[in-house]
Amino acid sequence: MKILVVDDEIAQRNILRDILEDSGFEVETVGSGEEALELIILGSFLLVLTDLKMPGMDGIDLLQKTMKFDPDIQVILMTAFGTIPSAVNAIRSGAYDYLTKPFKKEDLLRVINRAADKVRLIEENRYLKDQTIHRFGYQNLIGASPVMLEVFRMINRIKDVDATVLITGESGTGKELVARAIHFSGVRRNGPFVVVNCGAIPETLIESELYGHEKGSFTGAARRYLGKFEQAHKGTIFLDEIGAMPLHLQTRLLRVLQDKKINRIGGQDTVDLDVRIIAATNEDLAKKIQSGEFRLDLFHRLDLFSIPIPPLRERPGDISPLARHFAAEFARRYGRKRISFSGTALRELEKYHYPGNVRELENIIEKTVLLLDTTVIEAEDLQFPEVVGPKVTESGEGTSLTGMEKQMIARALRDSRGSVKEAARALGITYKTMQYRIKKYGLNKNDFKN
Repeated sequence: MKILVVDDEIAQRNILRDILEDSGFEVETVGSGEEALELIILGSFLLVLTDLKMPGMDGIDLLQKTMKFDPDIQVILMTAFGTIPSAVNAIRSGAYDYLTKPFKKEDLLRVINRAADKVRLIEENRYLKDQTIHRFGYQNLIGASPVMLEVFRMINRIKDVDATVLITGESGTGKELVARAIHFSGVRRNGPFVVVNCGAIPETLIESELYGHEKGSFTGAARRYLGKFEQAHKGTIFLDEIGAMPLHLQTRLLRVLQDKKINRIGGQDTVDLDVRIIAATNEDLAKKIQSGEFRLDLFHRLDLFSIPIPPLRERPGDISPLARHFAAEFARRYGRKRISFSGTALRELEKYHYPGNVRELENIIEKTVLLLDTTVIEAEDLQFPEVVGPKVTESGEGTSLTGMEKQMIARALRDSRGSVKEAARALGITYKTMQYRIKKYGLNKNDFKN
């Protein structure tokens, strides 16, 4: 196990290194809190032994920044007798323990070994969680929450069975990903996966798109066209937004589901189908049935096996793994170095309600990675969506929160005569955030210096 020893006295560092290495630990020593923080951010250490009193960044500052970055890191403080109250306060701030100088070798090893046991437990839990995600995750479906593990179990039960599946859930929850997981992990994985968005095809073209047509069957039919059902032969057809299908077209779909046969428009021959059918909706089909907009018999035919996908706000434990997954993905896509999150940033992500679900989280992380100029995402770096709504000004003219924000940024720059640092302080935001807002709104600090 690796231990980071932080002390501004080289003789003390060497003594501690010798003791710990003799006990089987791998030890790295540095002489300042600043150097220690750099190594911690690189993700190399889960156990830190640091002096309390040091020039520059002292042990308390290092502890606070470490806890902000990763609260799982175990920090042990070394303190002189007169600074014990500070050490006790540090324990309340997240430190694992403290040692009072001068301490005996046995006392040092006792505390270090206890902390090492806790680190091993943390590492084991992380490993088991990663293995759970790896074992049950399908096709970029990430999650270790109980509700997602149940989704994975349902996928595992039906992936090799040709029963029709209905996937329900809010927009952005990953219904198509679940459908792809069923297909690509099952016996039909080598066949095509054909997606049909029932809400995006004009009503006059739906039948032709689904069932195909013969040459000359209608104006513009210059050649035979194989519809989506035939294109999905020996594979899977995914009928997304099935609730948007017009009522009069649902009758033919019901017959296709029952008979597994189709007739192309303008054709006489019956075509046998060998295709698995998966449908999805973000609508309440029960209400549509009551209002007469959706056929009850079609619902029963589709709902042989139902998989409800919970919204992201109901599984906050999945937000951090998803955020890390998206950050790694976008770092690769945009040629960035490995990106990590501070503990504060992850907590901020978990507080947000995500009306757009996983798709919205993905967008937030992509924007954040694109604008990031470091390798660690802090809370202030997160690009949450801006809420825009009408507001009536004194003049009666409508404006938006975006417009108001631009005015506030410009006013702060004007009041500070173009000083970004002072403008940021006046608005109570970080310098980095202020720079981003200035760039976002196309402002130039030099225009406010006079």
